[in-house]
Amino acid sequence: MQIEQRVEELVLEKIGDRDDLFIVSIKMQSNGVLAILLDGDQGISIDDCVKVSRHVGFHLEEENAIETAYRLEVSSPGIDSPLVLLRQYIKNIGRDVRLKLEDGTAKEGKLIAVAEQELTIEEKVKEKGKKAEIKEAVFPLSQIKETKVLISFK
Repeated sequence: MQIEQRVEELVLEKIGDRDDLFIVSIKMQSNGVLAILLDGDQGISIDDCVKVSRHVGFHLEEENAIETAYRLEVSSPGIDSPLVLLRQYIKNIGRDVRLKLEDGTAKEGKLIAVAEQELTIEEKVKEKGKKAEIKEAVFPLSQIKETKVLISFK
């Protein structure tokens, strides 16, 4: 069994009673860091990360699951991390996002809807000599290379 699979089982064991929390990614990196990214529909607390870390760390040590030295990191995705899961998109409806499309273009706007295969943003479109208009634009998820939430300090 790959270590990522065992860690996923352990994490799900710990958060199984919490419908609001979910796994974003689990990755054993070549530098010996076992990185677990968790998120929640309303965010995730440090306390939740600590509980998962202790649970996973205890069981990995008990089972001697990792032969070499490693460092366990349990955290939420950083503020500048791209959105990965549909659930993350849904959680961020109403926020401003920047899309990098497969064709190399970038779009910015307010995320207003998310469906299984596409998302909709309201973007400001300014044509020469005219006032900027807000228009809805729909993008298939297959055409989106990366989506990041824009942080406003207003």
